[in-house]
Amino acid sequence: MEEAQTQTQVSKSTFKRKQRKTQQKSHMGNAVHESLSSFNQLRAESAQRRARKQRREECMKTNQPSDVKNGGEEDGDKEEEVEKKIEALQRIVPGGESFGVDKLFEETAGYIMALQGQLKAMKALASFVEGLEKEKRKFGG
Repeated sequence: MEEAQTQTQVSKSTFKRKQRKTQQKSHMGNAVHESLSSFNQLRAESAQRRARKQRREECMKTNQPSDVKNGGEEDGDKEEEVEKKIEALQRIVPGGESFGVDKLFEETAGYIMALQGQLKAMKALASFVEGLEKEKRKFGG
């Protein structure tokens, strides 16, 4: 009888060990599956980003809002906002209405640099005039 109990205990411990190994393997399989699933999801998101970027670039080349091409309301709102900003920039930059988007950005950069130079010159001039006024007050004028 003791021999039967010992054999039963050995069988139970062997069964439990095999069961644990099976569970470990299934957990490992799940981890691999989850990693593969995450990788596939990242690839899909990356492909979507590339497609959106390509649509934007095509729209910028043709100067058409992307919502006309892809029917997306959210993209359309963003494109409409960008269009408004570009139009405002065209009004601000001298000769901006005649430029395409790329040239407009280049001219805007040059215009900003010219304005910064003018501002620096005006500050120097204002400082000079202020110094003259201080001297004038010192000498009773």
